[in-house]
Amino acid sequence: MLPGTYVAATTIVTPLVRARAALLPYDGEAWASHATAARVHDLPIPTIADEHVSVPRAGLRRCHRGVRAHVGRHRATTVVRGVRVTAPLMLFVEMAELLTLVDLVVLGDAMVRRRMVTPEQLVRFCASVRHKAASRARSGAAYVRRDVDSPMETRLRMLIVLAGLPEPQVNLTVRDEDGEVIRKYDLSYPVVRVAIEFNGKVHVLVPGAWEADLERRDDIDDSGWRLLPVISSGIYATPGSTLRRVHRVLLARGLPGTPLRLDDAWRAHFPGHADAA
Repeated sequence: MLPGTYVAATTIVTPLVRARAALLPYDGEAWASHATAARVHDLPIPTIADEHVSVPRAGLRRCHRGVRAHVGRHRATTVVRGVRVTAPLMLFVEMAELLTLVDLVVLGDAMVRRRMVTPEQLVRFCASVRHKAASRARSGAAYVRRDVDSPMETRLRMLIVLAGLPEPQVNLTVRDEDGEVIRKYDLSYPVVRVAIEFNGKVHVLVPGAWEADLERRDDIDDSGWRLLPVISSGIYATPGSTLRRVHRVLLARGLPGTPLRLDDAWRAHFPGHADAA
């Protein structure tokens, strides 16, 4: 817990409990914001130090170890399980102060998945808001998409797009002649029948998952689709190798708009790029 704050030994210290503790000295004049609000909303963010609160005026800030106090004149708040927190649209802008571009898009995709916001609402709000992080928020909002299932799918899509490759379609559903769903691809280019999928630990830890995936790939091969599986190390450790694989296949399949050379912009956002040529 926070210095000077005590709870019963049986209390499970959750983000909600920590948020309440951070707000205690403010007598209702502050609200949980930034990373604290994101954690209360149970949104995917990296580890960020301290709890964060906002107050409407600078004179209301208090100095407490482990708590960062911001001035938030917007007062755009909502209540989550009894705790006042920054509302989702404004939270996206606040988090633009603290997150990298890719992590911000991960956050935005998750917000959309949870139906807290829509991509259109984010773009409009970020275009009009007055905030020191507004420019960074606008950049992130432009990449937020619907129907993204996981943070790793977001990271894979951002790796591809920041390298200058055409943006893949998110979660394409393929149906048979009777309208029954037969496949769903994480990322795909339907025009040239290329699918890119993130394979998480479930394929290793769940009995039969890997075998089922192999059978599915055989089925995909029969239908003319090319499936490119990517694991976490292909994003965090060897993104350059991943990009070269995708690039080669897209060029070979003749996808319109595929550049002859990859853009180096991705390197600044994916630090595990020592493998890149």
